[in-house]
Amino acid sequence: MTGEESAHDHFGSSRLPPRFWRKVQRDAATGCWRWVAAKSTTGYGKFALVAVSPGYAHRISYIELVGPVPEGLVLDHLCRNRLCVNPAHLEPVRQRINVLRGESPVAANVHKTFCANGHPYDEKNTYRRPGADKRGCRLCRRAAYQRWVQNKASGHHPMREEGRAA
Repeated sequence: MTGEESAHDHFGSSRLPPRFWRKVQRDAATGCWRWVAAKSTTGYGKFALVAVSPGYAHRISYIELVGPVPEGLVLDHLCRNRLCVNPAHLEPVRQRINVLRGESPVAANVHKTFCANGHPYDEKNTYRRPGADKRGCRLCRRAAYQRWVQNKASGHHPMREEGRAA
């Protein structure tokens, strides 16, 4: 049985109360089960199985229809739709994987293959700062250093305006 078939079998399951299902609309085109009720400030559906314990609707759906999320893992929306509560569209992964798969600036930067000046991020041209999870362009670093040396030698400071005291 595939994940889609399994999830299809779960839609409307009595393992979740009818009030949960009243807040879900199926999208035939995407297969998403779109949450149409309360949302968090970060765009995820909110639901409470018990009045005192609200949680994310997608987590509740996954836990009730599939099982517990393994310790140390988070649920990644494979469909990239934060309002989807279809457990077939959710995968338990480490937080770092979830972030890198997403649409955040961090994820966008990881997928870049060229620096802002068009130099390739390849093994030869990529600088990795020790102790940091960042990279830089060696050609751009070299050019910036050469500008700094020239400015220092000429007494010119690009951040100071003319006539301003040093």
